[in-house]
Amino acid sequence: MNRPIIAGNWKMNMTIEEGRQLASRMKPGLEEVDDVNTVLCPPFTALPAVGEVLRGSSVALGAQDMYHEMSGAYTGEVSPAMLAELCRFVIIGHSERRQLFGETDDSVSKKVEAALEVGLRPIVCVGERLEERDGGLAESVVQDQIGLGLERVATTEDLVLAYEPVWAIGTGKAATSQDAQVMMAHIRGLLAVRFGDEAAGGVALLYGGSVTAENVAEFVGQPDIDGALVGGASLKADSFVELVRNVADAVR
Repeated sequence: MNRPIIAGNWKMNMTIEEGRQLASRMKPGLEEVDDVNTVLCPPFTALPAVGEVLRGSSVALGAQDMYHEMSGAYTGEVSPAMLAELCRFVIIGHSERRQLFGETDDSVSKKVEAALEVGLRPIVCVGERLEERDGGLAESVVQDQIGLGLERVATTEDLVLAYEPVWAIGTGKAATSQDAQVMMAHIRGLLAVRFGDEAAGGVALLYGGSVTAENVAEFVGQPDIDGALVGGASLKADSFVELVRNVADAVR
């Protein structure tokens, strides 16, 4: 199986100093866990400070978004070339970006291509809304998001996918591990059709949506779930370290 990846998405939380302090409290505990790849994704402003705290450690740094152009007259945007100097991972297509800021499958596709071009590992998010799931459309929605979002991708190398059912993000209502596994197997199958079985098997598939230290083992215990994209639980040092430790225990 793939080595689990646990990525903490801090969203629009933490000033520079708060981010520095949180990373400093997390770092010793996270470094004690050998069997899990851990990524912290602070806001843009805190990337350098958190990166300095994590320098030389086993904990990787990631950004929460980026624009697809390398430079130009795009006021307020951050390019992949800029991020490549600071971090290794970047979240692309999070449902909050799609719903609140008009992100589309086409813009996701452009960002994924640009991220890979500069050596960043994109964590590409997909997931259905509650009305789509209730209408029996969950698998077709995710299929479209993957097909369009990865249309510019020629290889699965460095690719990470995160399935986040929109109705579970920040609501405290997680999908069941069985429901998540059904969707992950579907995603793995879509990747196999496009890239082949071996390549599909090497893509880390993360579950996201109200993941906690208490429920994470249920998810990573499933055959096609290789980790988690964590929101609220990544904002508290003790709970995030406990979550990562529970993942390590679950996969041993």
